[in-house]
Amino acid sequence: MRDGKHVILCVDDDPDVLHSLRLVLETAGYHVVAAANAEEGRAAAQQAQPDLLIVDLMMEDVDSGFTLVKGLRAEGLTAPVYFLSSAGDYLFDTTDVGQFGAEGVFQKPLAPDRLLSVVAARLRASVGSSPTG
Repeated sequence: MRDGKHVILCVDDDPDVLHSLRLVLETAGYHVVAAANAEEGRAAAQQAQPDLLIVDLMMEDVDSGFTLVKGLRAEGLTAPVYFLSSAGDYLFDTTDVGQFGAEGVFQKPLAPDRLLSVVAARLRASVGSSPTG
């Protein structure tokens, strides 16, 4: 947390998506840290210690989102991660994203109400399960 707000790291190579995420999440009272690619995302995750991450599945490389999350998990990141993708519901209906270190997937275009609902529920669950929560 930063200044009493949950920190959410958003990683996406589309500036319009980052702007939309920031607008929706900051309006709801979250502190948003944005990164435009996997390399920036890795550095931002290490520096910001986010409470939750939203990571675009396909950025500079087809699997860069998976690779970023896999690397962060190997480095000890325990915060919940959601992928962001326009790959289609079928892919995620038939793929266990948990094997890639993620809690779930947000489908592009984003539905702000669903985004906020899922984020709030997951952060409540994280706080409830933490030693200090």
